[in-house]
Amino acid sequence: MSVAEKLLPQTSTPRILALANQKGGVGKTTTAINLGTALAAVGESVLIVDLDPQGNASTGLGVMRRPQQRSTYHVLMGEAELTDVIVSSGIPRLDCAPSTMDLLGAELELSEISRKTYRLADAIQRLEANPIARRYSYILADCPPSLNLLTINALSAADAILVPLQCEFFALEGLSQLLKTVDRVKGSLNPKLSVQGVVLTMFDRRNSLSEQVAQDVRSVLGDKVYQTVIPRNVRVSEAPSHGKPVLLYDHECAGSQAYIRLASEVIRRERDLRAA
Repeated sequence: MSVAEKLLPQTSTPRILALANQKGGVGKTTTAINLGTALAAVGESVLIVDLDPQGNASTGLGVMRRPQQRSTYHVLMGEAELTDVIVSSGIPRLDCAPSTMDLLGAELELSEISRKTYRLADAIQRLEANPIARRYSYILADCPPSLNLLTINALSAADAILVPLQCEFFALEGLSQLLKTVDRVKGSLNPKLSVQGVVLTMFDRRNSLSEQVAQDVRSVLGDKVYQTVIPRNVRVSEAPSHGKPVLLYDHECAGSQAYIRLASEVIRRERDLRAA
């Protein structure tokens, strides 16, 4: 048995992680795609739920938009089940529930619907109850770059939040706002919600600012920050234009290896949480 196999969580219910940060361009979608791919590579069954109207998690997995496509919008509106919209990414054990531009108007429409903050949670619950649906060990919800009703739906459904944080000057300022939102959601909508971890992205060892930001974040959040940092890497940036995760585009590059290490850390944390 490999080291990765020994780390695999033994559970019949999926672990739901929301990847969220209200700031754009922090590597959130890139992390969703490549963490999902790395988890699938070590034997996990993973579903990526794309809640961003831009749909970059979908296209980054090679899932192209089609006319009349059913998407996470239709799931949130109660017009489709997750089983109706899930498509294969072409990567073994990795599926995607894609988004469409319809999500742009979802917040206004959701405001008039009952259980508006639990639409995703209810859909996932029905998926788990479906005897013929595929069993997932991880569901990763890729959120839009804002703290809107789509993100609140993801946080209300999630067991934990995973926060990609760019190594830049205002990183801690944005993180503080997000953590306040997590506390509010935990207090009023989802008592089980916790912070799984914060992953530092676009880390440049040649830049003293990256090192300083990393030190500052670790001094504030301690063990909540993953040991793995995701380096600024041109191959990671190139991969989405080919509709592939970087692990398939260039398995040997520094970015790919970092995401493999991150997946191992995530699995270890999940194992420790269940053992506690």
